[in-house]
Amino acid sequence: MLDSTLADQTQAFLDDFGTALEQGDIGKACELFQDDCYWRDLVTFTWNLKTIEGKDAVADMLTHQLATTKPKGWKLAEGEIPSEEGGVTTAWIQFETEAAQGYGLLRLKDGKVWTLLTTMVELKGHEEPAGFNRPLGAKHGAGKHRETWAEERARELAELGHTTQPYCLIIGGGQGGIAMGARLRQLGVPTIIIEKNARPGDSWRNRYKSLALHDPVWYDHLPYIKFPENWPVFTPKDKLGDWLEMYTKVMELNYWTDTIAKSASFDAEKQEWIVVVDRDGEEITLRPKQLVMATGMSGKKRMPDFPGMDSFKGVQQHSSEHDGPDQWAGKRVVVVGSNNSAHDICAALWEHDADVTMLQRSSTHIVRSDSLMEIGLGALYSEEAVRNGVTTEKADLIFASLPYRILHEFQIPAYEAMKERDKEFYDGLEKAGFWLDWGDDGSGLFMKYLRRGSGYYIDVGASQLIIDGKVKLKRGQVKALDETGVILDDGTHLAADLVVYATGYNSMNGWVADLMGQDMADKLGKCWGLGSDTTKDPGPWEGEQRNMWKPTQVPNLWMHGGNLHQSRHYSQFLALQIKARMEDIATPVYGLQDVHHLN
Repeated sequence: MLDSTLADQTQAFLDDFGTALEQGDIGKACELFQDDCYWRDLVTFTWNLKTIEGKDAVADMLTHQLATTKPKGWKLAEGEIPSEEGGVTTAWIQFETEAAQGYGLLRLKDGKVWTLLTTMVELKGHEEPAGFNRPLGAKHGAGKHRETWAEERARELAELGHTTQPYCLIIGGGQGGIAMGARLRQLGVPTIIIEKNARPGDSWRNRYKSLALHDPVWYDHLPYIKFPENWPVFTPKDKLGDWLEMYTKVMELNYWTDTIAKSASFDAEKQEWIVVVDRDGEEITLRPKQLVMATGMSGKKRMPDFPGMDSFKGVQQHSSEHDGPDQWAGKRVVVVGSNNSAHDICAALWEHDADVTMLQRSSTHIVRSDSLMEIGLGALYSEEAVRNGVTTEKADLIFASLPYRILHEFQIPAYEAMKERDKEFYDGLEKAGFWLDWGDDGSGLFMKYLRRGSGYYIDVGASQLIIDGKVKLKRGQVKALDETGVILDDGTHLAADLVVYATGYNSMNGWVADLMGQDMADKLGKCWGLGSDTTKDPGPWEGEQRNMWKPTQVPNLWMHGGNLHQSRHYSQFLALQIKARMEDIATPVYGLQDVHHLN
């Protein structure tokens, strides 16, 4: 009965809200928001990924977008019942606009909107062929000279990019490009994915041999095809590579291997890109209308330039190029860095009897994998969550519904709990001389990832090697290299046969500079970060990931990347934006992001 009453109250609120919007009464609509309100819109109202903060900002957005959006039909989502906890009512909602069906999550405080998430589910008239709308497949009846599925597929592969042009070109065939290609395929957008490697999944296979996902399986599903029930919690890199290869075939992606983009320029008159690619020795010019850079948020290696590097007689590798531990048994190795890759590489080298020293140049946040699973992810991404009805899709939306401005407030208690739970572990690390941090405001791993994409390690065993002294630890800065090793700023000399630079990656706009020139990269600006004015995430506040999955200052250019969760979740909204443009649906963008940082 209480649930029914709460549902009635929430629906009554939605009725009032919907009526105000349909009548164009922006003032009345804004009265239904708290002063400290947040409306995060993923495409439905803004044709952008945009978080609107405060009633004045809500009024401004509605003033610009309401007349073209024409929302209606606000109601509680089918099969969902609102809940109340701590004075906050939470409800799944659905609605529609002139162009699309929408879904969202509403939080009411004192009867007014505190947070509102609105997301685009599908474009009207352009729904994905799924469920009751799935294709028949078999061709019943009879007809002369009909093509089989295999013949149709072979013809498409032969023609696309040669006699017909793709509407969209995706540069980069890792997890991001593959997820994006699958979304566009289901929406009927002719797309080619180009990948420099020989096989789908090689971007994982070619990494150091001990690499495995540190995120659990429930967090890592791709769109449409989830990992099977017996899939391991943490996927080894080669197994993931095989999954990605299988996925490209099953999802019928037009995937060009051994293909490198050589140059790209935008033809403003024709509103299309001119992209010259080398496909296994053949030069081909493609003319897509839309260009997606899916070259990886962690793809543009950051290689340091220390004095004396050219005099070192040993081997130097960036972590992305590290060939594994096998040949380094009995050798001396210095790993410059102290985040995920550095720890993984150090552990594998120690297991193969190398003499390993980790050089820590700045503080690192460490969280134990089991604690992260239980305290940080368990409510949304775990077997228990699934059995409690929290599907991957629902978990994605719950996480997306917390505005970045206040997300850290929800994270801090979780990491305080981890700190207390694993106190002995952290005491051991600090006793070993490891330089720990918990993020600028104690908000831990997720905020570090969102703000800067670096500065952390999810411990799966390497930390104990440091505590036990099996992996040596040295803190300091590199002054130079000489013929035999690394010289630190305190005068210490670390003898080495191999130096691995686990020094991270540069902004994705570096790929744009390589392909289109520095002027285009500067027009785009830096990718990633929130503008939180914390370490490596300079202000001003932007409220969303810079330039990711949304319109940029470069027409028809889109940036797509991130972990498997982000590749899955945000590919939906990027694909819908591209499909709308292909179908000439009006897409008035609200709040196009300004450029504040160039690299």
